[in-house]
Amino acid sequence: MAAAQISLPLPVLPEGWSAPNDFKAIGTLSAPNQRNLEPVGPHFLAHARRKRHKRTFSEDERIQANENVKKVEEEDGDDISEPENELMLGRDAKDWKGQDHYAVLGLSKHRYRATEAQIKRAHRKKVLRHHPDKRAATGSSEDDSFFKCIQKAFEILTDPVKRRQYDSVDENANVDPPSKKAASKSPSAFYKLWGPVFESEARFSKTRPVPMLGNDKSTKEEVEDFYNFWFNFESWRSFEYQDEDVPDDNENRDQKRHVERKNNNARKKKKTEDTARLRQLVDECLGGDERIKKFRKEARAGKDKKRLEREAEEKRIAEEAKKAKEEQEKLLKEKEEAEKAEKAEGKKAKEAAKNAAKKNKRVLKGSVKDANYLLPQGQEAGAKRVDEILGDVDAVLGKIDNEELASLAGKLGGLKLAEEVGGVWREEVKRLEGEGKLKAGEVRILSS
Repeated sequence: MAAAQISLPLPVLPEGWSAPNDFKAIGTLSAPNQRNLEPVGPHFLAHARRKRHKRTFSEDERIQANENVKKVEEEDGDDISEPENELMLGRDAKDWKGQDHYAVLGLSKHRYRATEAQIKRAHRKKVLRHHPDKRAATGSSEDDSFFKCIQKAFEILTDPVKRRQYDSVDENANVDPPSKKAASKSPSAFYKLWGPVFESEARFSKTRPVPMLGNDKSTKEEVEDFYNFWFNFESWRSFEYQDEDVPDDNENRDQKRHVERKNNNARKKKKTEDTARLRQLVDECLGGDERIKKFRKEARAGKDKKRLEREAEEKRIAEEAKKAKEEQEKLLKEKEEAEKAEKAEGKKAKEAAKNAAKKNKRVLKGSVKDANYLLPQGQEAGAKRVDEILGDVDAVLGKIDNEELASLAGKLGGLKLAEEVGGVWREEVKRLEGEGKLKAGEVRILSS
C-alpha cells in the first residue's frame, strides 16, 4: 500500500509574542567532561558476533535460528516431542482430512487429552522447525506442504467445534479390546486390559462422571451401576468430520441437497454401527467378568439357602402335622379301643350280672323247693302249692334289683329248713311292702 503524505503548516504565533527578545538566562553551562561511550544493544551484539566468528548475515541468521529451535525444544521437554518420519513429512496438504492432526503436531500420546497450552507449544515448536523461511535459510527444500499440514492441524485443534468433530472420528485414540485368552491369564489381567478400553470410550459420553470398570474389590452395586450405564450409554459422536464436501456454489442446489442427505444417512448408519460395536464390546466384557459370575453364584446360593430353609420349614410343618394327626389318630384309636373294651367289659359285666341274676333266681327258686315249699318235712306239696309259692317268688323277683337279688340269695344260700327259709322270705316281703314295692296281700304264702 502506497504511503500518503500530508503537509500541515505550523500554527500562527499569537500577537505580542516576544520570547526571543525577553529571554533571560538564569544559569550557566557546566564545564565539559570527556567520557568513553561503548556501543550496546542486540544489534551491536549481532555485529560483534558476526565480526568475531567471521560470519555473513545469512550464516548468522541460520545458526541463530537453529539455536532458537534447540532452546524451544529444551524448554518444552519431552511431553510434546515425537520423532518425525519421512511419510508424515511428505504428506500432501490437500489431503488434510486424512491426516492425523495430533501426530502432525507431535501430540500422538496426548490426543483428546491435550490441553490448549500444549497444542500452542507444539505448534510453535513445529513452526520454528518447518517454517519455509527457516528451511530456505538452512538450504533445505522449499516445499511448504508439511508446513501447511501443521497450520491446518493447528486450525482444527484450536477450534472447539472442529476439534470435537475430529475427536469424534479419531480412531487412533481408541484402545482395542483384549482377547478372551489374554484377559483370562490372571485375575488382574482382566481389569488391566479392559480398564483402558472403557477409559477411551468414556470420552464420547454425554453424561459425567462416567463409572469405570473398577477391580475385584468393587461392590455389587458398583458393578451393576457400571454395566447399567454402559448398556444405556449416550454418545455425542456425530461423524460429520467424515462428511463429503458440500458444493459452495449456488447454481447446483439439487446437488447440494443430495450431498447433505447422503451425509445425514451416512452419519446415522455410522451412529448405528458404533452403538452396535459398543454394545458388543460391553457384552464381551460382561461375559469374562468374574465378579458377575461370583455375584450370580452368591445369588444362587442365597436362593438355594432360602429354598432349603423354606423346604425344611415346610417339611417340619408337614412332619408336625403328620405327628399331630398320628397322635390324634392314636388317641382316637385308644379311645375307641377303650370304649370297645369298656363296652366289652360292660357287656361282660352285664352278662355276668345276668348270669348271676339267673343263678340267684335259681337259688331263690331252689330255696323254696329245698325247703319243701315251706311245708313240714314229710308232707308232700301239691301242684297248687308249688304254683302259688313259685308265683310269690316271681312276684318278689319282679320287685327287686340284681343287688337285692344277690343279697337275698346270699341270705338263703345254705338254708334247708322251711322255718329258716320262710323267715328270710317273710322279712324280704315285709321290706318290700314297707318300701311300697309290694302291695299288702299281693304275696300270700311267703308273707305268712
